[in-house]
Amino acid sequence: MSRSVARLVACSVALTTVFLVTPGTAKAQSPERVGAAAPVLLDAVIGEALRVSPEIAAAEHRYHAAQQRPVQSRSLPDPMVSAGYSAVGKPFPGAGLGTEPLANIGVMITQPLPYPGKREVQGTLAARDADAERPQISVARLSVIARVKQAYYRLAYAYAASDVLVRNRDLLDTLLKVSENRYAVGQAAQQDVIKAQTQLSILELQLERLRQERTTSEGQLNALLARPSGTPVGRPQDLALPPFDLDLAQLQQATVAHSPMLEREQIMVARGDVAIQAARLDYKPDFALSGGYYSMGRMPSMYEFRLDITVPLQRARRAAAVIEQQQLAEQSRRSFQTTRLTLQARIEEDFQMATSAHRLAVLYRDAVLPQARLGLESSLASYQTGGVDFLSVLTNFGTVLEYEMTYFDELAAFHTAVSRLEEMTGQPVAH
Repeated sequence: MSRSVARLVACSVALTTVFLVTPGTAKAQSPERVGAAAPVLLDAVIGEALRVSPEIAAAEHRYHAAQQRPVQSRSLPDPMVSAGYSAVGKPFPGAGLGTEPLANIGVMITQPLPYPGKREVQGTLAARDADAERPQISVARLSVIARVKQAYYRLAYAYAASDVLVRNRDLLDTLLKVSENRYAVGQAAQQDVIKAQTQLSILELQLERLRQERTTSEGQLNALLARPSGTPVGRPQDLALPPFDLDLAQLQQATVAHSPMLEREQIMVARGDVAIQAARLDYKPDFALSGGYYSMGRMPSMYEFRLDITVPLQRARRAAAVIEQQQLAEQSRRSFQTTRLTLQARIEEDFQMATSAHRLAVLYRDAVLPQARLGLESSLASYQTGGVDFLSVLTNFGTVLEYEMTYFDELAAFHTAVSRLEEMTGQPVAH
C-alpha cells in the first residue's frame, strides 16, 4: 500500500507541474521535443512555394504573352503584292506584248489602311486585355500563400495536439498503474481501472487521427512545394496567438484598395468602354491604296494608282455589334459589383470567425485552462486523502485535456481565417 501511495504522490507532482503551465510551455515537455531539429519556418516554406509554383509561372506566362498583343493590334495590315499578265491572241505570257496595246506584264502592291483611330483603339483594347492578366499573377501568388499557410497551420496543430495527447497519455498511464495497485489491495473499485483503460484507448484513437491529419497536411505542403510525395517536411513552428485589433471597416477598405480580384474587374470595366468605342468605329470606312507598274514591251510602260474604299452598308450588323459591346460592358460593371459584394460577405464571415477564435483562445489560455488545472490539482490532493474517488480525478483530467485540445482548435481556426482574409485583402492582417 505504501508503494501505491508513493506512486500517487509522484503522479500528483507530475500532473501539477504540467497542468499549471501555459499550453505553449507545456509543449516543450513533450518527448517528441527532445533532440528535435530546428522548426521549419513559415517564411522559408512560402518563399520556396513561390519560387517553384507552376500556377504562378503559368499566370506570369499568360501575362507576358498578352503583352505582345497591343503591338500586333496597332500594326498596319500586311501589304498584298499582285503579279500577272494580259495576253492577246494566245493565253501565254508575253503574247502580243509590244504589238497589242492590251498586252502587258506587271506587278501591283496594295496596302490596306484602316480608318484613322481604329488601330489605336484596337491596340488599347489589347492593352486592357493584357492589364487584366497582370492581377491574375497576384491572385495566384495570394492563393498559393494562403494554401501554404493553411496546410502549415494544420500541420502545426497536428504536432501541438499530438504533444498534448502524448503527454497526457503518459500521465494517464501512471494514474492507471496507481489505480491498479489500489484495486489490488482493495482500496479502489474495478470501474476505476476500466475507466482509465477506456480513456487511454480514446487517447490512442485521437493520436491515430492526428497522425493521419499530419500525413495529409505534409502531402499538401509537398504538392505546393513541387516535391515528391512522402518527402519529409519537418516540424513547423509552434502556433502563437498574435494581437488582432483590426476592425471590419479597415479590412473592407483594404480590400477595395488592394484586392487583385477587384483590380481585374475594374480593368474589365474600363475595357468594356474601349470595346464600345471600337464597335462604333466600325461604322467608318476602311481604305486600300494600290500602285502598279505594267511593261508594254516596245510600247510605253503603263502605271496604275487606285484608292479603294470599303462602304459600311451593313448598318444593322454594326448596330448589333455596338449593342453587344454595351451589354458586355454592363455585364463587366455588374460582375465588379458581384465580386465586391462577394468579397465583402466572405471578409465579414472570416473576420467574425477570426475574432471569435482569437477571443476564445485568449479565454481558454488565460482563464479556463488555469481554473481547470486548479480543479485537477485539488482533486488529486483530495484523492490522496480519500476525499474524492478516482472517477472525479479522471473527470477533471479529461476536462483539462478537452480544454487544452480546444485551445489549439481555436488557435488553428484563427490562423486559418486570417490566411483567408489576407488572400482576399492582399495585405497582411496579423503578425
